[in-house]
Amino acid sequence: MARTTDGDGTPVPQRLLAAATRLFAEQGYDRTSVQEIVEAAGVTKGALYHYFGSKDDLLHEVYARVLRVQQERLDSFAGADEPIEKRLRGAAADVVVTTIENLDDASIFFRSMHHLSPEKNKQVRAERRRYHERFRALVEEGQRSGVFSTATPADLVVDYHFGSVHHLSTWYRPDGPLSPQEVADHLADLLLRALRP
Repeated sequence: MARTTDGDGTPVPQRLLAAATRLFAEQGYDRTSVQEIVEAAGVTKGALYHYFGSKDDLLHEVYARVLRVQQERLDSFAGADEPIEKRLRGAAADVVVTTIENLDDASIFFRSMHHLSPEKNKQVRAERRRYHERFRALVEEGQRSGVFSTATPADLVVDYHFGSVHHLSTWYRPDGPLSPQEVADHLADLLLRALRP
């Protein structure tokens, strides 16, 4: 039976994910071998296959763990007892902050998603679609109640915001002039200005 933690108490799956994320970011998914991942994590190949099954599964999990956090947080904003502008603005800013906090994961994923098996690719697209649909429902709720303009279809509004979010990994620098929260506030304000009746 594979041990679930090592000497420092870090669970093996987390160590494998941390090692894979670092290596994928540094040298690319396709140029990283399973052997390099297990050596960096200090575990055996057997442990990797016990927890993940394949390198493909590791890549999927790099992205899925960020999406899980973002989905939970979006559900919490969407379900809050607040006016719709406040809920949408909170959700719009939060996805920016959580993306910046996990920039390596996001950039690895968008660079390497085409390496996923068709089945995994389909699964990820479905997970992401669920997130975007929940976000779009907030825009539609505001449009139905007359708080937001209906001049632009909700789908386009969502694509506009997530286009900016997915582009963050190409330009955002932690040592740059703007903090993650400042970038998030600017992008959330742009979104709400675009929706003003």
